[in-house]
Amino acid sequence: MGPLKAAGWWILDYAYALVWQSRALFDRTDPASFATGTQAPIVILPGIYETWKFMQPIVEELHDRGHPVHVLEMLERNLHPVAEMADLVTDYLHRNGLRDVTIVAHSKGGLAGKLVMIGTAGDQVRGMVAVATPFGGSRYARMMPSRTLRALAPKDPVILRLAQELATNRKIVSIYARFDPHIPEGSELSGATNIRVDTGGHFRILAHPQVIDELGALSGKSSPGDPTCVGDTD
Repeated sequence: MGPLKAAGWWILDYAYALVWQSRALFDRTDPASFATGTQAPIVILPGIYETWKFMQPIVEELHDRGHPVHVLEMLERNLHPVAEMADLVTDYLHRNGLRDVTIVAHSKGGLAGKLVMIGTAGDQVRGMVAVATPFGGSRYARMMPSRTLRALAPKDPVILRLAQELATNRKIVSIYARFDPHIPEGSELSGATNIRVDTGGHFRILAHPQVIDELGALSGKSSPGDPTCVGDTD
């Protein structure tokens, strides 16, 4: 991949992020309107600095396919430490008695989602679809001034702990771009169903048609980690 193509993907990625972050400031959609449906429930976990509205195209698509989609507004812009975020999600699952849940997460949200899956609410979660999640951390995080971002470094205790939890990986679908400017290590996860999309970006992959198709295929699946129910894997 040439530097010009990589630079182009960088530009498109940040343009996408700017558009959806701006929309989030003005959109007044009631998240409760997505909590109805007859299919298995979905819980949405956005990435760092993102509200649920950053993932609104996915929320709408899954709801249109019959899933009750749960948005956790208490996560706000997702500045909580990963472990604290996982605790909030776990408490939500317990309080609402949700079962057979699929977590759909972006970036940092996938780390919290895996923590939920190995915790006390693990039996309530059938699997997770994680988009552009730094399961092995990102070396760029070490250079960030924010403690929230530095917690995504490869040697962070939470990252290391999650890396040791291999059994849960079979219930995870990891979807990621060919080139991710924020995660040079990539998002491939050993033992998971890995799907590499032939595009570039950390944010705009959320709107890629292949990602939408994979998420739409959740309907009727026995498990998000069942490769017989997922599209072509890399």
